[in-house]
Amino acid sequence: MAYNEFLADRITQFFREKSIPFEARKMMGGLCFMVDGKMCVGVNKDQVMARIDPEVYEISLLKPGCIEMNFTGRPMKGFVFLTDEATDLDDDLYDWLQLALDFNPKAKASKKKKKK
Repeated sequence: MAYNEFLADRITQFFREKSIPFEARKMMGGLCFMVDGKMCVGVNKDQVMARIDPEVYEISLLKPGCIEMNFTGRPMKGFVFLTDEATDLDDDLYDWLQLALDFNPKAKASKKKKKK
């Protein structure tokens, strides 16, 4: 199992309950939830990845279970990983998902790759 399917189901349920159109894509060994064509949240192993406003990034890192996302050897500002401590309770998980959704309209979409 590359990602926690139960966690992915909880995220799917949140988006459906809020009537948020989304697309779930397998990406980087996990599952990424795209909203308006932009990466919003994802599940990698047993952690949630959230794309949040860089202006609240530093203060978010002070919250229990929130750690910097570091794929490349340096932190990616605006992207955080959330451990069980931050996502165990539905209310806590939903607060983080809402934070990512709130930033989504301001987030820039990645550039489309040209087909050869």
